[in-house]
Amino acid sequence: MNLFEKQQNEFSGRHIGPNKEETTEMLSTIGVSSLEELISKTIPDGIRIKSDLDIPPAISEYEYLGGLKKIASKNKLFKSYIGQGYYDTITPSVILRNVFENPGWYTAYTPYQAEIAQGRLESLLNYQTMVSDLTALPIANASLLDEGTAAAEAMAMLLNHKNRNHDHLTAPKFFVDENIFSQTKDVLITRATPIGVELVFGAFDSVTLDESYFGAIVQYPNADGEIEDYRDFITNAHAVNALVVMATDLLALTLLTPPGELGADVAIGSSQRLGVPMGFGGPHAAFFATKDEFKRTIPGRIIGVSIDAQGNRCLRMALQTREQHIRREKATSNICTAQALLSNMAAMYVIYHGAPGLKNIGKRIHFLTNKLAEALASLGLAQLNEGYFDTLKISGQLAPLRNEAEAQEMNFHYFEDGAVGISLDETTTINDVLAIIRVFETATQKTFKEAGADVATNYQFAESLKRTSSYLLHPVFNTHHSESEMMRYIKFLENKDLSLNTSMISLGSCTMKLNAASELIPVSWPEFSKLHPFAPANQTEGYLQIIHELENFLSTITGFAGTSLQPNSGAQGEYAGLLTIRAYHESRGEAHRNVVLIPISAHGTNPASAVMAGMKVVVTKCDEAGNIDVTDLKEKAAAHKDDLAALMVTYPSTHGVFEESIREICDTIHQYGGQVYMDGANMNAQVGLTSPGMIGADVCHLNLHKTFAIPHGGGGPGVGPICVAKQLVPFLPGHVSLDNAATNTHAISAAAFGSASILLISYGYIKMLGVNGIRNATEYAIMNANYMKARLEKFYKILYTGKNGTAAHEFIVDLRPFKTSTGVEAEDVAKRLMDYGFHAPTLSFPVAGTLMIEPTESEDKAELDRFCDAMIAIYHEIKAIEDGSADKKDNTMKNAPHTLSLICADEWSKPYSRQQAAFPLPYVKENKFWPAVSRVNNTHGDRNLICTCEPIESYMEAGMV
Repeated sequence: MNLFEKQQNEFSGRHIGPNKEETTEMLSTIGVSSLEELISKTIPDGIRIKSDLDIPPAISEYEYLGGLKKIASKNKLFKSYIGQGYYDTITPSVILRNVFENPGWYTAYTPYQAEIAQGRLESLLNYQTMVSDLTALPIANASLLDEGTAAAEAMAMLLNHKNRNHDHLTAPKFFVDENIFSQTKDVLITRATPIGVELVFGAFDSVTLDESYFGAIVQYPNADGEIEDYRDFITNAHAVNALVVMATDLLALTLLTPPGELGADVAIGSSQRLGVPMGFGGPHAAFFATKDEFKRTIPGRIIGVSIDAQGNRCLRMALQTREQHIRREKATSNICTAQALLSNMAAMYVIYHGAPGLKNIGKRIHFLTNKLAEALASLGLAQLNEGYFDTLKISGQLAPLRNEAEAQEMNFHYFEDGAVGISLDETTTINDVLAIIRVFETATQKTFKEAGADVATNYQFAESLKRTSSYLLHPVFNTHHSESEMMRYIKFLENKDLSLNTSMISLGSCTMKLNAASELIPVSWPEFSKLHPFAPANQTEGYLQIIHELENFLSTITGFAGTSLQPNSGAQGEYAGLLTIRAYHESRGEAHRNVVLIPISAHGTNPASAVMAGMKVVVTKCDEAGNIDVTDLKEKAAAHKDDLAALMVTYPSTHGVFEESIREICDTIHQYGGQVYMDGANMNAQVGLTSPGMIGADVCHLNLHKTFAIPHGGGGPGVGPICVAKQLVPFLPGHVSLDNAATNTHAISAAAFGSASILLISYGYIKMLGVNGIRNATEYAIMNANYMKARLEKFYKILYTGKNGTAAHEFIVDLRPFKTSTGVEAEDVAKRLMDYGFHAPTLSFPVAGTLMIEPTESEDKAELDRFCDAMIAIYHEIKAIEDGSADKKDNTMKNAPHTLSLICADEWSKPYSRQQAAFPLPYVKENKFWPAVSRVNNTHGDRNLICTCEPIESYMEAGMV
């Protein structure tokens, strides 16, 4: 490789951790002579890819960013007045720089290990409190994927509330007002059909509800921009035991009577306009607030207050018994990842502005809309909304308008009835309003003679809908208004959390690899961040080029014929994949095929997604080696030959093994008329070496937030595209904003391309690694796992391996024997790892009492060794308990993690030293990470559920003020 070729391939060395010398040492420890020997021992030869993928060669970071700028220039940055759920916004620079672009926030994992996640847990609690205050409903979750998904989740929650017997729905109808956003309707149609919901569309003020309805949804303000008073409608719905969902706008609620005070049972919507860029449709944090009676069925994550082992206030994810891993097909939702990073941004935005600032933003938007309405009326145009917040609906003879608007680089919303919608936002100025007026002057050939700068300050909606209640009174929303205060508060929270900028996070099945800066930087570029998802296609050519190229890359990598990038989480990808299979069977006159075989070892969202897709789950066994029991699978496939829809299989398995029988398994499903869905959670062990298409699958979802380098964001965003074989391409998700002539399939997500702006990250990952780099990444992921396995198997039992004794990209450490001999459990090891500066691997999944370790390719030998040294030291701590030299109850394991306040306390009564507690190995002294709280009491938090910021007195009692 010459000097210039080395430059082209330099990113591979930045992304992959071990260098050449380390690789030689690690392979020797494993007991193989080369990477190829290791891969040959690990992946069955019959499914190996024998030639290079049709992926371009690598390019340097500098060349990539330069080329991307040219593509970005194809996107046209017009002023967007389209609205319809997406609005331009101003992201405060202090939040953009210190949250959105900060690896301390975006590389963290979902806060399962609460002791080292108190910062983002507090921020998410702030988000929940903000949503609860603005909607006037007592409980809110920590975000959902988008507004359309939130509406669908609300529908499902209310369906289950009224219909206890899902096989015999007594109230199957859900009313949908005709004036909700079209993309929300699209998602509702998708989600309603498989679960037997009958959607009834109409006008809220003329429909007659009865006992056959379980619920209804209205929009406030509605899709036209009109503000309706829904009090009577809600009263009538409640009279027949139907519950009401109100889709709403948090910024509008600074001025409008909130849904809770109108009587709504659920409020949903998007928090995008609270400082989160449009990004061509996402990612954005949806909100979901409801009444207290639904606290145990509300979908998504809920952050709650608890106490730690010292009795101090702390936070945790509450009610985790609802999780899919526990309830599987009985789970209330398949929501796994949400939008934590974006909800944190929205929370910080509200904290920075406070209630007065937020209300002033709302008033400015509303009063500018008044000014525009006054001007357009003087031009003889009819404004159809009697009451409005930020949106006008204009009728009249406006044929030349669109051309003139686009000539002046403006986009409006054009209704099917010929009317024009204009939605103003936080970025709109008086000069922008005057420019809009000039466009209408040209279109009407009239002049608005009073186009001065004065703005009327009266409210243009009913007095009865004017908000009188207060909100955002908690001190957190009334303290951090200077940039210094805000910067320090963000840093205060960040310091409590362990992210990838601290140490390796070796979560099995989660693939916490490097999220490279060059992949992430373009997400902030205005050419990508400020585009409206409904902008005309000739203004989004740069985005469409990237999307098309990325779809082709992913189809090539998976060995399939087509890809949809629309699903905006892994669980949504599962659901979308199953719906393509469902639609395929229906197209062949085999709608009765509704049985899905799922191995007992599967990810918990698999059965939850299957039930949402209207399927019946049949669980298959695993053998003693952790592989799918082929005999059992064949028996069950044969038993369901007439109604078999699909098999859901993870490959390599959730146990970290490339099963030799995978092709036989796929052939069996096809023999009985089914399709094979492959869960892409472990795709980081396949790329460039094998593929779902080669294995025999028909559809797979990918986790771009795992394999393809999108960061986890502390619990989202994620992207879960699906790749499909030729026969399934016609059934990929459609969208109301696209030409769906080729498909009758409705949308999975609110935006046509899901979380479009972060697709740039995966695009950059593939472009900069190139064909050789993406294959090398897979090889090193497998090598790193097997190196750690080789070091740890001398001390711990490794549960499952392939026939040659190797693991795939992850492996399972069995800690169950220690519970019998010492009382030490897997959770104790997880908490003790925090004292060594590490986030625990995946705890008790897929096997209870174990840790599943996945180091990824991005960690160098030194970091892998530090983790192994920590695990070996913990082994000796356990042995000390076993041989009686350490107390069985009062020991480093049971008392972990040890906080700074505990170590620095005047009294120390433990039978081990402070050094052993906090600095158990020399490397820890060099870069000590302190857990913010002691071990969290989970049961206390669930028994005393508090999901909003408590009164200031509780902070004072905990010594936090």
